[in-house]
Formats: sequence, C-alpha cells, structure tokens
Amino acid sequence: MFIEQLYTGCLSEAAYYIESEGEAAIIDPLRDIDEYLHLANERKTKIKYIFETHFHADFVSGHIDLGNVTGAPIVYGPKTETKFPVHVAKDGEKFSIGKITIEVLHTPGHTLESSCYLLKDENGKDHCVFTGDTLFVGDVGRPDLAQKGADLTMQDLAGMMYDSIHNKLFPLADDVIVYPAHGAGSACGKSLGKETFSTIGEQKKHNYALEAKTKEEFIKVVTDGIAAPPQYFPINAQINKEGYESLDEVLEQGMKGFSVKDFKNLINDDIIVLDTRAETEFVKGFVPGSINIGLNGRFAEWAGSLLSFDKSILLVTDPGKEKETIIRLARVGFEKIDGHLAGGFEAWRKAGEKADMIVEVEADELLIDQQFDENLIVLDVRKENEFAEGHLPGAMNLPLSEMIDPGTMANIEDGHNLYVHCAGGYRSVIACSLLKKQGIHNLRNIVGGWNAIKELEKVEIVKEKSVLN
Repeated sequence: MFIEQLYTGCLSEAAYYIESEGEAAIIDPLRDIDEYLHLANERKTKIKYIFETHFHADFVSGHIDLGNVTGAPIVYGPKTETKFPVHVAKDGEKFSIGKITIEVLHTPGHTLESSCYLLKDENGKDHCVFTGDTLFVGDVGRPDLAQKGADLTMQDLAGMMYDSIHNKLFPLADDVIVYPAHGAGSACGKSLGKETFSTIGEQKKHNYALEAKTKEEFIKVVTDGIAAPPQYFPINAQINKEGYESLDEVLEQGMKGFSVKDFKNLINDDIIVLDTRAETEFVKGFVPGSINIGLNGRFAEWAGSLLSFDKSILLVTDPGKEKETIIRLARVGFEKIDGHLAGGFEAWRKAGEKADMIVEVEADELLIDQQFDENLIVLDVRKENEFAEGHLPGAMNLPLSEMIDPGTMANIEDGHNLYVHCAGGYRSVIACSLLKKQGIHNLRNIVGGWNAIKELEKVEIVKEKSVLN
C-alpha cells in the first residue's frame, strides 16, 4: 500500500494518490493532471478510480480530463447530479484497489453530496479516512455553500454536518489517520490548523467544533463569525458540476504571444490586462490599466475573488511564466485567456510605450506626512479582523476582497492623498492597481505595510475591541 498527499500551497489544497498491487486511485485531483499521470507512469500503475469528495467551490477539479485520459470512472457520493457521466456511489459502497478497499461514507453538511472515503488496509483494518471538506485539522467545512435551488439554510447544513461527523467519523478508532482536502489559509473553513493531516483521536481532543456538547452548540460555533465566501466559489462549484473546456485548449489559446503593437491594439474596456510579476517589480513600471496579482502570493484565490469571469484576459508575465500563470488561472475556472505580451513588460518598455508606476514610501515617511497633510487618508486593505487587532488612528479599512465593485471606492477621490497598506505589501499593490484602473492616481504604497508601521517608535496603535470580542 502506498499513499501520497499532493499538496498545493497557494490553494491550500490536498489531492491524494493511493496505490496497491499495480492499481491506483486519485482523490480530489487539481485541474492540471500531469503530476498524477507522471506518478502512475513512474510507479507502473494503472489509475482505476477517480474519487471526488464533493463539488469543490475553491478550485476546478481535474476529474473530467483525468477520466478522459485514463478511462477511469469518476466516483461521487450519494445525491450527486452532474451533466457528465459519473458513478454515483451508495452510502457504504466499497471499491477495491489491489488488496485495499475504499468505503464510501456519505457525510452531508458542507454540501449535500459530500462524502468521506475510508481506506481499509490489506487486513481489512481501518487505516485512514479522506475527509474532503467535512473535517479539517482543527476545523470543519463551512456550511453556507448550499447549491442553487437547495432550500436550505447554513444552520440546516451545519446540523447535517453534526450528524455526519458523529454518526460516520466519531465511531472510527482514534488511530485512524485523517487526510483532509485543505490546510491553513483555505477559505473553506474558519480556522484550519497548519498541519495537513491528523488522527480521529487528535481531532476529538483539539478540534473546537468537535468539542461542542450538543447539536445546537455545534451549529452555533461553526456558523458564528463565518465570513462571506469569495465571489468565485459558486462559479467553480457550477463548473465542477457541469463540466469544462479541456485544459490543453485553454493553454493553446493563452500561450499565444503578441507583439507590443498587437497587444496594445487588443486592449479595451472589455479586456483585463493582468500583470503577474512580483509586486516589487510591478510598482517600478507597468502597462497602464494593468491589474497586478503576483504569482508569488495566493495568486489563484485573489484572481478568482477580484477578476470578472465574463471578460477576456491578456497577460503580462515574467518571460517563461506564461504557462504557469495560465494553469493557475484555469485552476479557479478562468478559460477566456486570449494570450500574453511576448517578451513581457521589458518589451513594452523597450518599445517606448507609455508606462505607469506606483510611488512607494517608507513607513516613517507616512507618520511625518500625516502631521502636515489634512487630505491624507490611510487606506488599510487588510481583513476586518486584522484591522481590529491594530491599526493607525483614523485609518480607513477597505478589505481588498471588497474592492471588486467600483462602488466600494465611491468615497475616495483623486484629490485625496492616499497612503495604502496591507500587512506586508502584496495585497496593497493589488489594491493600488485596482484604484489606478478606476482613475485614482494620487496614491502611495507603504513599503513593508503594517509589519513595518507597527515597529516604528512612538506609533499610536488602535484596537477595535468590539470586533475582537
């Protein structure tokens, strides 16, 4: 028996490769399937099954492409309805992979079709359980993602999740390994732990949600304070349910390289120019109107949260990063990628085309300028809870995730002198690029963000006790 967790840090997502006696199964594959095919080929095994724990909302799965390449059936749990062929398993149904067995445990709550997969070893002993988004390390899946048409509240789903966990997972032995679909940083739960696997026993002891004594208490603790899901979640769930274009076709289109002249002629109001260079490079110069989301951060999540799926995208990347960018965009459902600027921004600069830039200032300059400029506004684009834990007096909090609607910037005028910051700089440069695209240019990015500001001598820090409590 061989099990490998294939973890993708920028999405906090775990897929799994399981093998026994020359047969393999993949659980929750990402859209780019080469890694699974390579692993199976390297180990001289045949992929027999593709198991999906649910319709994922935070990424587009590779189940369809992988099924087309390998011929392996796609297995979902009970109550699954799709627009492509799948095997809808019964609760308790078993699948053999070499000398091991996978048993389906239907665990509705995160979604109605959510299911866990219990692996029994060669001796029939429960070895591990792949819990999808039902049970994480230190958390449980969010219960507010009822699919369109389902007449259910998040309290209804939380109640189902309580029953699922207590009836299907709690009876398992304490030493059974828990392999979840996500780790820390994922928006699929409230407070996932940093570890990417655990045991049933450890979760009974240390998972805040599992400490609840009653169903009512469980419902309250898992629904209280849950943030709104990112805008792309329902889009990705629908794609996973209805099907998608082949990744090869998306790549073929996106890998088209345009000359500076042709690239410039393609830019219009219905085109998104996405620059994926690091924020430290973007601020020095960029194609006017570009939105910066750097590959060096949680790129796919921010792209899905901030960009329109209805508009075509033109890319500006570091040379050689075009394919990686397209794949990472496709992972969260972007398919309308029309091509990229051949030679990257350097080609644009060498052609003598007009460029924009973002002025940067050090944190101590901000404190000095505050004393003399009555039009100065500190724009803090961190999350509300980050802002509550400490911010500058009078700072305006506009979380980056809320900047998808130009209306959120209605109170900001170009006459204002904006000093923008996040925690370290990644998000604030994204915010600056969005503001500039809206015609707001009188802004400065604070180098080092809040991490630099809070270390200054004599800086006054305000906490929002009402939010923290």
